[in-house]
Amino acid sequence: MRRWTRGHADSRGHAGDTGDTGSTGPSSRNGRNGRRRTRWKRTLTALALTTAVVAATAGWAAGSGQRPVTGPPPGSQEWRADTSLGRALPDPASATPTEIAAFFRTLTSAQRQGLARRHPSVVGNLDGAPVELRYEANATALRRDARFAHLAGRQVLAFDPRGRGQVAEVYGDLTRGHRVAVVVPGSDIDAGTYDRPTDPYGTPAGMARQLRAAAPGTAVIAWAGYTTPVGVGLDAATGGLAEAGAVRLARLADGLAAQGAPAPAVFCHSYGSVVCGLAAPRLRARDLVVLGSPGMRADTVADLRTGARVWAAKVPADWISRVPNVQLLGLGHGADPASAEFGARPVPAAGASGHTGYFAPGTESLRTFAAIARGDVR
Repeated sequence: MRRWTRGHADSRGHAGDTGDTGSTGPSSRNGRNGRRRTRWKRTLTALALTTAVVAATAGWAAGSGQRPVTGPPPGSQEWRADTSLGRALPDPASATPTEIAAFFRTLTSAQRQGLARRHPSVVGNLDGAPVELRYEANATALRRDARFAHLAGRQVLAFDPRGRGQVAEVYGDLTRGHRVAVVVPGSDIDAGTYDRPTDPYGTPAGMARQLRAAAPGTAVIAWAGYTTPVGVGLDAATGGLAEAGAVRLARLADGLAAQGAPAPAVFCHSYGSVVCGLAAPRLRARDLVVLGSPGMRADTVADLRTGARVWAAKVPADWISRVPNVQLLGLGHGADPASAEFGARPVPAAGASGHTGYFAPGTESLRTFAAIARGDVR
């Protein structure tokens, strides 16, 4: 088992540190005031730089203001009206994954299959429902949608055609695996882009495949299950879409727990780390691993209020390093999780290149990700 250790930060002296620290004279007060002004100037400068980065890249309107897909799955009204079992079906809008799991345990196989045939879009998206039944229901729903029918033969754990489309695909055996991992993507990902052959390491499906290959025996979920920002615009610089995504991510993990799966290691890329940061206090996770992160809307690991171990990876060549780590008036995502001050465990990333190279074969980051997914580090 690999052991994680943190090196001690180098001490750095500052001019004036050798003076009387208890002094309250004019020079001391002037010094404090000067430091406050300096910090304020740095904040304003960082805010201006953030605005400039977004505007220069795509403009504030480039993201076209995405509306998050929220609420119960399509077909819920017909589901609620179904009286075929002689009793009310659990309301997708209010029933917890634990309650969903308990309900399905009371049904016969024929009753389960009947619900999946009549309400594939509901059963396929019910966190807490049996995994294999969800695969079958989503295959039915996918075959009815010409845009995504090619996904019908895959292990699709969730499929929502609303908006740009959302999907979650499982690599490996989720019902028998001793370890589970979830990949949470950043901007420009939806049901049509989550698996692009031209970007084998930058999409959630590509990341999941690489992690599964590096950590055999681990079931990996490529989770494109929230409305992501489009481009580098206002949506990407604010937390609205991440807040909606955090609710869905936490419910996914609750559904896994309701089916007896172990707490997952969650890998959060780019804007996905904002989702993970907001979900952290209520997210059932063993590990939170952020890579290429613009921030988690927290100043330190302690601010995340999670019992999960928190890891961070970022290489100098990643363009996200040029985005200032500020949070002011709702703009920006706060401290850099890869900084020593944040307190996350550092992930070595030798060999990784750019913003989407962390899962590339042969990189130190992928080797470490695999060790985390397997539970081989402590």
